[in-house]
Amino acid sequence: MVAELERHYPPVWAEDWDRVGLVLGEPCAPVRRVLCVVDVVPETVAEALAAGVDMIVAHHPLLLRGVSSVAPTTYKGRIVHQLIKADVALYVAHTNADVAAPGVSDALAARFGLTGLRPLHPPAPGSPEHGAGRGIGRIGELPEPMTLAELARHAAAVLPVTAWGVRAAGDPERTVRTLAVSGGSGDAFLADATAAGVDAYLTADLRHHPAGEHLAADGPALLDAAHWATERPWLDDLAALLRATPGVETLVSDLDTDPWTVHAAPPAVDDKEPRP
Repeated sequence: MVAELERHYPPVWAEDWDRVGLVLGEPCAPVRRVLCVVDVVPETVAEALAAGVDMIVAHHPLLLRGVSSVAPTTYKGRIVHQLIKADVALYVAHTNADVAAPGVSDALAARFGLTGLRPLHPPAPGSPEHGAGRGIGRIGELPEPMTLAELARHAAAVLPVTAWGVRAAGDPERTVRTLAVSGGSGDAFLADATAAGVDAYLTADLRHHPAGEHLAADGPALLDAAHWATERPWLDDLAALLRATPGVETLVSDLDTDPWTVHAAPPAVDDKEPRP
């Protein structure tokens, strides 16, 4: 199973700061059932144990930053102990899956029916991941033009449901024909979206000041969705890929692991009490 994963998502494609590959488990142990998740958290671990899987394949690393202990008295240590005791392997495909083609952003682009896909942020020439359409994010054409307001509502309908929902920045009546998407945190690629001349850019975790400065410089309209919602679509593609291995059953976690759980919209203008 590790060899199959690394054939599609070579660890050498990952960013230098990333931590991908096999985290727990014997490389040669048989794998018959796999659970695909975005986050390795107590809830998805419980789901894996209840389903009797042999391996979890996660997008986000459990041990991205250095730790000095995996004692069961720590949050991550408890997870490590649970998985080892249950003989469940853990594998991570993160930025190497982001740049892959097909990868995380291809699955996101498919939710919008984008055509003519190309990378938003291509790898540097000479890098291991350069070529074959690989890179961070995707740019494509919508099947039909939409206003920004229509696109925001459409995004909320086609992406996995979260309390966060989808918010947009820019002229609500702006016509959007070309859309850039990037799964996960994407404000590092605002300049790429501007340089590409797209009408709008959808990603997650957009921050106040970078977004405001981007719009002030006449950059593309912005759509901000929940981080989990922009990466969950890839799990279906990952599961289909692994399902092609004879004797392997794949499951996909639909547990919403976005940390934001409540969204309170302001009352409609007509519903507001008159000010004194």
